[in-house]
Amino acid sequence: MAGPRPGEAAQSAMSTRPRSRPGDFDYAGPPRLSAVLILLYPQDATLSFVLTVRTDTVAHHKGQVSLPGGAWEKADASLAQTALREAEEELGISLAGAELLGELTGLYIAPSHYELRPYVAYVASQPAFRPSRDEVAQLLRVPLAALLDPALRQVETWTLRGREVEVPFFDLLGHKVWGATAMVLSEFAAMLESAGASPNPAD
Repeated sequence: MAGPRPGEAAQSAMSTRPRSRPGDFDYAGPPRLSAVLILLYPQDATLSFVLTVRTDTVAHHKGQVSLPGGAWEKADASLAQTALREAEEELGISLAGAELLGELTGLYIAPSHYELRPYVAYVASQPAFRPSRDEVAQLLRVPLAALLDPALRQVETWTLRGREVEVPFFDLLGHKVWGATAMVLSEFAAMLESAGASPNPAD
């Protein structure tokens, strides 16, 4: 995480084409700030991270696969704290002992009008997840090595908001992980590859 961030160049590899832009929607005022967390932890002698399948009752991105996170609140001292707080609430865990490793490149999410800041943290043991029933329909415990497997990156043509677009996605545990979540994971994967990192915590 101490090295340079590849930024938009890495994000764009997993961006829908063409991507939604601010002018595609009629919003008043600036976007709302939000943060998500890539939470790394050891599982079965390898590093893993967790994704959530959102319920059909959440305000945005119903039923989609997301990183834990949410909107900044006035009580949050920073967006990093937002990411940790929201992850605690969604996953039903304490991150008091988590090591915050760093921040990835932010991005704007046009359909929900959010400015997203991604963070990466590490905990030394596998958490006992108790996900929020209101927000999380399913937890996906994903081996970090999956992000480095080119066979799990695919592209399909979908119809979104009345137009055909090419949608790159990660095929993770039988779920299509696309959109902003895929873009965040794409940059993180690029950083792992450039650093020659191993998904094995023993390394």
